[in-house]
Amino acid sequence: MESRITELEIKISFNEDQIEELNKIIYQQQRQIELLAAELRNLRDQVNSARPQEGRSLRDEIPPHY
Repeated sequence: MESRITELEIKISFNEDQIEELNKIIYQQQRQIELLAAELRNLRDQVNSARPQEGRSLRDEIPPHY
């Protein structure tokens, strides 16, 4: 009986370590997702601000080499 309890304690300790490591990974991934979402918002803002005004089209503009 004593050896069974010891074995269970070892398994619980191992599981706790695994859970802690997984929590760290999830935290890092969440931070990365938040940074990527912020970068995506910035890129969308840049694209929206770079769009030509209404009535103008990029096809109407002459390329610089002409």
